[in-house]
Amino acid sequence: MNNRVTRGGGEGLLFLTDEQLRIGIEAMFFAYRGFTADPDRILSELEYGRAHHRAVHFIHRSPGTTVNNLLNILGVTKQSLNRVLRTLIEDGLVESRVGARDKRERHLYLTSAGVSLEQQISDAQRKRMRSAFRHAGPEAVNGFRTVLEAMMDPEMKRQFDSLKEQNQ
Repeated sequence: MNNRVTRGGGEGLLFLTDEQLRIGIEAMFFAYRGFTADPDRILSELEYGRAHHRAVHFIHRSPGTTVNNLLNILGVTKQSLNRVLRTLIEDGLVESRVGARDKRERHLYLTSAGVSLEQQISDAQRKRMRSAFRHAGPEAVNGFRTVLEAMMDPEMKRQFDSLKEQNQ
């Protein structure tokens, strides 16, 4: 069986054995542990978890996002998100404003303290990713993004593409 990966214009096919795929799956598990280790330490000092991190990240990414939009992005229950938002609001990291057009909508913004927390967490993750990308090289970076996007379900891919377009 040909297990060779060709570089360039995709002139060769890639065939992976089950063992190679298992190694890839395990690499993702361990990479995820590394990627979340720094944020987990920062968040644990505040008695927050990864759900808080995801909410802060996406509120920062899209200031004024609605609770419903955040529910769609995170794919969590309304009850779960409300618990997280209640804590972030009570602790002064997130501000919830009533919608100007629709009073039923709540728009979410990070406060200056929320921006500071998001910056601290993102700096740690950017440092880790920057180091890994430098080590791997530009071809690997593009390949990594391609693989991640190919693993997304269609709805997740639409949400990801929408977020990318917002900041271009």
